[in-house]
Amino acid sequence: MKKDSCMKSSSKKSNKAVFKESAAATLAERIFHLSNSRTSVRTEILAGVTTFFTMAYILAVNPNIVSSAPGLGVEKGGLFIATALAAAAGTFLMAFFANYPFALAPGMGLNAFFTFVICGAMGYSWQFAFFAVFIEGLIFL
Repeated sequence: MKKDSCMKSSSKKSNKAVFKESAAATLAERIFHLSNSRTSVRTEILAGVTTFFTMAYILAVNPNIVSSAPGLGVEKGGLFIATALAAAAGTFLMAFFANYPFALAPGMGLNAFFTFVICGAMGYSWQFAFFAVFIEGLIFL
């Protein structure tokens, strides 16, 4: 008798867990159409956490790279804000206009190049380097 009652209570618990999981999955499916993209709620949560840590790394490192060039004269606080705003703007544009779940942020390789080569070795101003990157972005479009 006890065996039957244990089985009934465990099946009730699992039914509740399945209901909660399926309710969340149904809501996510209605909003994001996950099955059309052949993905799951778990995959999307893992992707979101990974993207968060990547963006946090870029926000921490990018201002240090750009402000480290000798004679550049750009402060880290302003670079942090500019990096965050550029990442937010690019990500929101990609999300709402292209409907793609891509996070965009300033490229650290390009920033290192213009910091150490364009400004450092070649001696151009940071304004010139930023303008060159802006023109390169327009050409890319």
